[in-house]
Parts: sequence; C-alpha cells; structure tokens
Amino acid sequence: MNKKHLWGILIVLAISAFVLYMDLKSTPLSEILKAAHGLNIVALIMVFGLMLLSYVCEAGILATLAHRKEEPKRSAWSFLRIPIIQALFNAITPMSTGGQPSQLAAMIQMGMEGGRSTSILLMKFIIYQIVVLFAYVFTIIFGFHMVMTKFAGLAIFIAIGFLIHVSSIIFLLAIMFAYHFTKNATNALMNLLEKFFKKECVEKWRAATLEKIDTFYAESQKLKKEKKKLIVASILTVLQLLFFYSIPFMVLTALNVPCSWANVTQMNIMIIMFMAIIPIPGASGGAEYSFQTLFSTFVSSHGALILAMFIWRFSTYFFGMILGIFGWIFKPKKDKKFGK
Repeated sequence: MNKKHLWGILIVLAISAFVLYMDLKSTPLSEILKAAHGLNIVALIMVFGLMLLSYVCEAGILATLAHRKEEPKRSAWSFLRIPIIQALFNAITPMSTGGQPSQLAAMIQMGMEGGRSTSILLMKFIIYQIVVLFAYVFTIIFGFHMVMTKFAGLAIFIAIGFLIHVSSIIFLLAIMFAYHFTKNATNALMNLLEKFFKKECVEKWRAATLEKIDTFYAESQKLKKEKKKLIVASILTVLQLLFFYSIPFMVLTALNVPCSWANVTQMNIMIIMFMAIIPIPGASGGAEYSFQTLFSTFVSSHGALILAMFIWRFSTYFFGMILGIFGWIFKPKKDKKFGK
C-alpha cells in the first residue's frame, strides 16, 4: 500500500466524517439515542454476518475456479483474504478501479502464476456480471416505479447507472457470443475516432481494446468447457449477492422497523447503481445521501434513519476496509508448486 492509497483512505474518512457531522448537526442526539434504544442485537450481529458470508462466498468462487486435482490444497485464509483486500482497494480508489489489480496481487502473493490468476479473475468477472445483469433488470422492472413516483431527480441518476452497467455487460456478452461481429464493430468505431483524434492515439486504443477482446473471448470459451465449475461458481455468486443485497433489510430489522424484504432489497440495488457513477473513492457523500433519500420511505424517524445509514455504511464499507487491512498485512504461506 503506497501513499496514493493512504490519501484515498484519508479522503474517504474526511468526506464520511463531514457527512456524519452534518447529519448529527441537524439531528438531536436524543433522537439517535432513542432509535438505538431497544436495538435488536441479534439482527445487528446478523448485519455483519451477512457481509462476512458474502466474502466467504466470493472466496469459495475463487477456490472453485482455481481448483485442480494435481495441485496441493490451499488454506481457507489464502482465498478469504482476496475479497477483503478487494473491498479495501475498491473503497479507497475512484469508481472502485483498484479492486481488480489488488485481487491479482493477492493471488500472486499466495504463489499463483500471474497469467493464471488473471484468467481466474476474468472467469469470475464474467459470471458475476451475468448474475448482476439479471438482478439489475429484475429490479428496474419491478422496483423502479417506487423511485419514479417519489424521487424523480434521483431516478435519473439511477437510470444512468443502470445504462452504464447494462452497456458494459452487453459488450461482454457480445464478445462471448458474437466475437467476430464485436471485433468488426470495434474496428469500425476506431476508424470513426480517427477523424476526431490523432491516429497514433487511436491505434494505441485499438491495439489495447482488441487485445482485451481476444483475452476475454479466450477465457469465456474456457469457462464454457468447465460446466461443473461454472454451475458451482454461479450458485455461489447468487448467494454472495443475496447476502450483500439483504444487509439494509437486516439493518432496519435491527432497528425494529417493519418493512418488506423485496422492497428494501430493490432500493438497495438501485443505490448501488447510483453509487457506480460517483467518481469519488467509495462514492462517499453520494452513498449516504442516496441511502437517506430512498430509505426515508421506510423510516419515519430521522434519528432512526441516520442510525440506519451509519450501520449500513459501516458494515458494507468500513468493515471491509478494516478486514482488508488485516488481509493485506497477514499474507498466506507461499507454495511454489501451486502455479505449476
């Protein structure tokens, strides 16, 4: 972890502290203490339990995709530290750009060869994006009307986030199932860009994009051949997202707020879509604002809403950062045979 990452942590903490200060400034402490009175401790523990289960499922996905009969077994910690390190670097880099490189670094630290690590992460990424696509489409169809009727302004940003996600997923699926068409379309786009940008720059973009398309296509074909791994990893991905998406419902349950799991979960997925377009480490500021805006439909007390936001943000964001720091410090024992 370098100075750039430490600055990321400081920026996140500063913005989050400012947001919390503004909330506490406008909300009497007595209201928050009243909301905390009678807190369901079992449900509160389950909030963090769901987050941990989400990490365990992600570690299971990586272990499944990495499994080979001829290789020695790796420790559970060597795989578990990968998602929590990703959580740390997702949190401290703009638009979560540090997550993938940090996972790759963690896998190399456990003795896995870099090319194979990249291959496994790509396969995991393909499965994750396909499952997420279904979750987003389902949410937009059945839950978007709740936002449109009450929060039209925020609905626009959620729609933009949805379009960005779906566009990227469609592009990935096009590579998998329409490889030659995608390459031709990419070349046509680059030819068009040459009319507006320097030819040298466009050629660099063309080479980098086509290389990524070829790599992604090769990995997707490998994945198709390993059907058993594909099924197990897909099931674990569904469970991972269910655990993660259910956290706000458990937070409200901890505060004894009656609510529907389906409605709360749909709202949470839309918050995640909105957070994706905020170019600040951890979407700080925007995440808190969107949570308070959307979840005000479920929580009548402002003090309870602030407390719910704090528990949600800490469990899904700062909890992962703390675990990720420990994951980065305590490295697994490196086995040189693993990469062979």
